[in-house]
Amino acid sequence: METGQPSRTAWSAARYRAAHQLIERGAIFPDPFAVRILGVPPDELVADAPRRAMRVFIAARHRFAEDALAAAVSRGVRQVVVLGAGLDTFAYRNAFDGVRVIEVDHPDTQAWKRERLAATGIEIPPSVSYAGVDFETATLASSLKLDGPAFFLWLGVVPYLTPEGFTATISYISELAGSEVVFDYAQPPSTMPPARRVALEERAARVARIGEPWLTYFEPEEIAARLRELGFREIEDLGPAQLAARFFDRHDVPPGTPGGHLLRAVR
Repeated sequence: METGQPSRTAWSAARYRAAHQLIERGAIFPDPFAVRILGVPPDELVADAPRRAMRVFIAARHRFAEDALAAAVSRGVRQVVVLGAGLDTFAYRNAFDGVRVIEVDHPDTQAWKRERLAATGIEIPPSVSYAGVDFETATLASSLKLDGPAFFLWLGVVPYLTPEGFTATISYISELAGSEVVFDYAQPPSTMPPARRVALEERAARVARIGEPWLTYFEPEEIAARLRELGFREIEDLGPAQLAARFFDRHDVPPGTPGGHLLRAVR
């Protein structure tokens, strides 16, 4: 991202979430603030709707993450850290009593979000606080003051980090016994069939042109091994076949089909 400017991919993700509320009526993931915080007229969002495949994937990743979060809160977790929060609205529609929410993002993106909240009249609850962090130059350990296990929402961030940036963050989370993290990752373009590989490479080129390139890919076996080495004891990884079955009632996607993954891990 450019210095002094908010993340353009955060804006794009917010458009996908808002468009899902209008086109699919929030069928996968309802978010009453998604359209409001974006500030784009609904008819404009529908007319220029982002492509469906990514739109429903982003809806599914929020549904998966917040379902896992609700289960963690029921087990007693009382701290939620939203890493790379962008225009995510969980903190402002948080229905869990006594749960503290910390949003972590680049300071420029956070300033933009605070402007959007003020402009649209979305109230900041007293349970919400902010930590400005550049994941490539600062550590979470120096920026967060947690007093026990936490749930980490880390959506739409990992592909944009360097391997070193990813390792620093996941290592910090691994040091907090009882904590849980949900993040998404992509398999390398080289694993894809030719048509999907071309489409993925074209999208990667687009985000690179706006200064936010994809830098990190994983294979499922690789990321699982790394997480186990760090002491994560429970790992749930949904690839395209599992996502299609769980969220879209489709059972025709072959097991092992490469693509975007959602992963939940408990320390």
